[in-house]
Amino acid sequence: MFKLSLYSIPEGQSKYVEEPRTPLEESISHLRHYCEPYTSWCQEMYSQTKPRMQSLVQWGLGSYEYLQNAPPGIFPRLGVIGFAGIVGLLLARGSKIKKLVYPPGFMGLAASLYYPQQAIVFVQVTGEKLYDWGLRGYIVVEDLWKENFQKPGNVKNSPGNK
Repeated sequence: MFKLSLYSIPEGQSKYVEEPRTPLEESISHLRHYCEPYTSWCQEMYSQTKPRMQSLVQWGLGSYEYLQNAPPGIFPRLGVIGFAGIVGLLLARGSKIKKLVYPPGFMGLAASLYYPQQAIVFVQVTGEKLYDWGLRGYIVVEDLWKENFQKPGNVKNSPGNK
């Protein structure tokens, strides 16, 4: 049985010939190969920072809504606390340690006037943490002292000299 074709079949065989690349295409290809490690690094950083930025935006939106429906009297309190920080900066001229200690200290003092219960809890927790850090530091210094100054060959500390 014969099948009749609706379309005519071209005689001969067609052949695909790729055109040679132009100098512009070559330079773009080299540029893409050169930039590939940097673009992959940027994509990786973007994928890592995107969730953090989204949570930051959510926090900002929540803060914005809170400030839109703020309890009465919060803005004057925030102004006083901020002014205390500026006063701390002005009084801390000249010393870097003062610049680190005075502004947060003054702001904490001003905040404790408005929020005494939260200030008490904050001081208790901070005091416990400072005590723990001090105890750890004491243990480290004690171990270093024993390792460096109380060696077995030391005549002053030997049991026979007592």
